[in-house]
Amino acid sequence: MRTCFPFDLPWLASHPARLAPAQPLPRAHQPLRQTTRLCALACVAWASAAWAQAPDATPPASDALEPMFVTATARPEERARIAATTQTIAREDIERSSAKSLTDLLAEHAVGFLSEWTAAQTSLNLRGATTDGQGRDYRGQVLVLLNGRRAGTANLSKLSLSDVERIEIVRGPASVVYGSQNMGGVINIILRNGASGGRNRVQAVGGGWGLWRTEAQLSGATDRWDWYLGANAGGRGDYQSGSGGGSLPNTSWKRRGATGALGWQLNNLHRLALQLRTDGIYNAGFRGSGANAYSRDNRDNQSADLTWHGALPGERVSWLAHLYSFRDVDEFNWASPVIRSGTSAVPGTASDDNRRVLEGTGLRLQPRIRLSASNDLLVGFDYEKNRLRSDRVRVAMPGGPTGQVAPYDNNQTEHTKALYFEDAQTLWSDRVTVRAGVRKTWGATRFDQTPNVPLAVTTTRDYDQLTWSTGATWKVDDALNLRVGAATGFRAPTASELSADFTAVGGGRIFGNPQLKPESSRQFEVGGSYRQPGWKVDAALFQNTIANRITTVSRGAATNTSDYANNAADIVARGLELGVSADVGQLLGSRLGGHTLTVFGNGYYHFTMKDKGAAATANTRRVQRMHQYEAAAGLRLAHGTDRHAGDWSMQLTALLRGPMWYDTEENLLVPQGEPSSTWIHRKGAFTVWNFRGDYRVSPRVKVFAGVNNLFNLNRHPIFIARDVQPCIANPAFQNGGCGTSMPGREWQVGLQAEF
Repeated sequence: MRTCFPFDLPWLASHPARLAPAQPLPRAHQPLRQTTRLCALACVAWASAAWAQAPDATPPASDALEPMFVTATARPEERARIAATTQTIAREDIERSSAKSLTDLLAEHAVGFLSEWTAAQTSLNLRGATTDGQGRDYRGQVLVLLNGRRAGTANLSKLSLSDVERIEIVRGPASVVYGSQNMGGVINIILRNGASGGRNRVQAVGGGWGLWRTEAQLSGATDRWDWYLGANAGGRGDYQSGSGGGSLPNTSWKRRGATGALGWQLNNLHRLALQLRTDGIYNAGFRGSGANAYSRDNRDNQSADLTWHGALPGERVSWLAHLYSFRDVDEFNWASPVIRSGTSAVPGTASDDNRRVLEGTGLRLQPRIRLSASNDLLVGFDYEKNRLRSDRVRVAMPGGPTGQVAPYDNNQTEHTKALYFEDAQTLWSDRVTVRAGVRKTWGATRFDQTPNVPLAVTTTRDYDQLTWSTGATWKVDDALNLRVGAATGFRAPTASELSADFTAVGGGRIFGNPQLKPESSRQFEVGGSYRQPGWKVDAALFQNTIANRITTVSRGAATNTSDYANNAADIVARGLELGVSADVGQLLGSRLGGHTLTVFGNGYYHFTMKDKGAAATANTRRVQRMHQYEAAAGLRLAHGTDRHAGDWSMQLTALLRGPMWYDTEENLLVPQGEPSSTWIHRKGAFTVWNFRGDYRVSPRVKVFAGVNNLFNLNRHPIFIARDVQPCIANPAFQNGGCGTSMPGREWQVGLQAEF
């Protein structure tokens, strides 16, 4: 029998005629008929026997079947069998959202704290671990993936929502499948392909402040081949802040991207697939912490994936071979006419252009062996080589800084390889699943000659790290599932942290430390899910401890110079996470007059978020840039199934952003803005409401509209000095603006046509 690879689930769902052909097939095609029929009935039961890392799997939309999840264990498994807290943002969720970017979408689902510095730059905090504020992938503590492999960037704002099939999130270092950066969790962005592309369609959107967006997706499939093509472009002008604010110059942006995929089913046991993608955000305003009206960014990401899913006859042995390549480019055009020197404002730069290019190529081999009917062994080998190259050119204002300085990242070349295994054993009629895994990672980081760092010596630093994960799940009955897990993660130092010598925009100088240890994390969690017809709930209690954090230590307030060092004290994050959904009509035993009313929500509360290494002079020991609590909830009323003329839906969502603590980089007035320049601020909670509705004009045409920030709040997730008067930012250090707020009330309308 043919292996039921994950791509069969969405492909068969979109080709129902193949489940039971009305006419007999020619003799040569009889195996195909048997294959598709049996796969449709058995894919879920067989998912543990098929190779699973393919990013093509789509969870079956049925309360009768447990949703499938591929990211945590590199194979499609029922989420109830995974000993970790997981979250999926499905294609339907993306379609029903008014989000304009991946950042917007993750915020709407309360995934974690999102800084949202600009439309082109976002950092994420998940269970106390963070991505780098400038998107430097290897400095992040949360791993961002595309199709199961490293995306090459930790900057979520760079990646668009176009051509995304779904997003899978694993909280915490809960898997040995992934190496460095997997400390706070994994964000896996799974792209569409010919097996999951659905109908061909085009879409156009217009909105406030000159917003425009166009998308087109084409796909097709035959008995052996499937293909997908997608393209998108868009942009927006400078926006206005909410109540009490005005227009914010230098907040515009443009996007464009394209995706192509080709799949070839060689026979019942083997499949090859190729996927190419380019994505980017361009000419994006970067106001930054100084409300800069001059700085702009160009950021793009390209990648290629070639995968081979195969199995031996009998399917006791199956495998994935994944060859990939990526190229990630950041261009910072950061003019700062005024910079800070000590406590004084001095002339800065007319231009300060920094270009960073990260290129990587990798190979992943993941054989899987069914040792018995109840035991499943995953073995893996990873290899990756990457090369980072940076350059920087600055032009000073009259009286400004002289000479050129090193770029933000020092040049480096890195080789990593890893061996790992995970074994899963089921017991008691498959009601209990016990699993454990170990990963050994070896790496070599080489500091390469970098422009304007003449005294640096090319050196290589080797490292090796052992990480592990273990856990168990118990299916108590058809409704209740319990889980418990423990795991470790790490992040290796970068060449910049080992050997840095660079000058920041504001004039500060940072030096490397060749004695740095890798950062590490330890996580424990217990959780469970309860599922009844019409509703379900998932909850988890966790503790994540982060040790040996690589931070900068000042040589003194008067020097404006720092060194990288390991913080000897830990960050400890403990909390409760909760997700719920319910079909109100089903709960009430009625169809609500032909309508469907759904409620849903996700959230968390951190009981502990302690930075044990906070300075003795700090006014709080709270972890910075981390919400104490956050929640996203929604209400959706629909008529029909969104397939017939006259079908419609309305959705209202609310995002509660809880308190957050931050020693801002902004230059604020003292004491009007802060008691001292090292004061750690507490940003209070606020709630943003979004609305979206759609109406199907015909079976192939749909119109939709939405309003974000319905009540026109004037807030910002991270900045202290907002666009309000009186402005609490120190005007002496501003570069064209005073304070930055998120967008105010924003509307959009669109048209979607399928064919």
